[in-house]
Amino acid sequence: MIESSYAISFTFLAYLVVMLGIGLYAYKRTSSSEDYFLGGRSLGPWPTALSAGASDMSGWLLLGLPGYAFAAGMEAIWIAGGLLAGTWLNWLICAKRLRTYSIQTSNALTLPDFLSKRFNDKSKLIQTISALFILLFFLFYTSSGLVAGGKLFETVFGLDYTYAVIIGTVCVVSYTLFGGFLAVAWTDLVQGLMMSAALVIVPLVALDGSWSDLSSTLTAKNPELLNIWTSVSGEPLSAIAIISLVAWGLGYFGQPHILARFKASRSNKDIKTARRIAVIWTFLSMVGALLIGLVGITFVDSNLAGNLADPEKIFMILVNAVFHPIVAGILLAAILAAIMSTADSQLLVSSSALAEDFYKQLFNKEATQKQIVSVGRFAVVAISLIALVLALNPESSVLSLVSYAWAGFGAAFGPAILLSLFWRSMNRNGALAGIIVGGVTVVIWKQLTGGIFDLYEILPGFLLSTIAIVVVSLATGAPEESVTESFDEYEKALDTMN
Repeated sequence: MIESSYAISFTFLAYLVVMLGIGLYAYKRTSSSEDYFLGGRSLGPWPTALSAGASDMSGWLLLGLPGYAFAAGMEAIWIAGGLLAGTWLNWLICAKRLRTYSIQTSNALTLPDFLSKRFNDKSKLIQTISALFILLFFLFYTSSGLVAGGKLFETVFGLDYTYAVIIGTVCVVSYTLFGGFLAVAWTDLVQGLMMSAALVIVPLVALDGSWSDLSSTLTAKNPELLNIWTSVSGEPLSAIAIISLVAWGLGYFGQPHILARFKASRSNKDIKTARRIAVIWTFLSMVGALLIGLVGITFVDSNLAGNLADPEKIFMILVNAVFHPIVAGILLAAILAAIMSTADSQLLVSSSALAEDFYKQLFNKEATQKQIVSVGRFAVVAISLIALVLALNPESSVLSLVSYAWAGFGAAFGPAILLSLFWRSMNRNGALAGIIVGGVTVVIWKQLTGGIFDLYEILPGFLLSTIAIVVVSLATGAPEESVTESFDEYEKALDTMN
């Protein structure tokens, strides 16, 4: 057992050294705020696609989703299907337009900055309120990654949960602090490949027999585990339950850390290739995560007498039980990769909101590039400390924290981004109303239960935000002539810009 622990520790240490090396290399190539927050818009199709996927999925892909499949069976296919569809549609609908429009709007680096410039918001209210929602929801999102890290180090090394969370936080902050977006994107490429490999290898090796054997075993245990239309108790899934699970796909249109990857792509021509890579990666990852949960059911029944206090630890339990310690260390490092790839992205977007959208706009309009990058790095540390405090509760669920933040971003920014890219009649007041209504709806809806309020908060937030944008835009008159002229310029640039 001691040799096993040493082998896994060595693998983790080697992995962290490599990630820190990438961060330090990126530090030498980071000289401006565009470099720090968007990598100089230099990403090729592979890092663009896998960075978007890895920063999207986070630790919940290896902990939360397998844990949900373990507890609920094939019911989990609804959420996986919704996310796969959302991934494809986001790349298809938003990627090329957002990259082009963000460049045309005076090289907008952040999501709030883009929306502010898109509608010529001289008051900067859009930018300020958007940044507030980004900070609010990313605190929960980042803390979910730190919770996942705590569970990882707690399970693998037997550390106290509090120390485990602190160690994970230090790992994430270290290379995000130095390298900025380039460090995040390049490490995401490595981490995305590790995540997909682990999600494919673990269920294939742990699956003792064929899919038909697994199906027979699960059917004998509880046939409802393989029924996508019922819960494990045999009760039919309600329309609210199914819609809530599928509605996760709506969240993609408003996730700042994913949309940043579109803006960072080196050319519009790479978008199509990146989309194919991203969709294939997501498909393989979803299938693997579901299989881990299902295979884990039979493993726990055979080896742990059916008892598992925390289903979100099933991936780690399978890896430790099935693989040699060195291989296990590599596969468990994939969890750390998933956690780091998302938490670093979230910290970076949050720091850009503080540096670009608060500090520069409200306190120092003449800030130099060096000052903005310095404020951004300070923000990484400050935000991570607050997220750390939120993550210190060992009873926290990775999936529940992610679901709240995912809904918040999807509802606050999804409709605003989509309509800003396609509807020329949208104006500044409509954008502001949509962001506020979407974000506030999620916050309020989350506190209510029973009946219609059991519906996942992203759907009412998304719908009400869309309605608010349309109604307020039409009620307050056409946008400024300069705004509509700019929209025409964006449309022309779509076909001419590389």
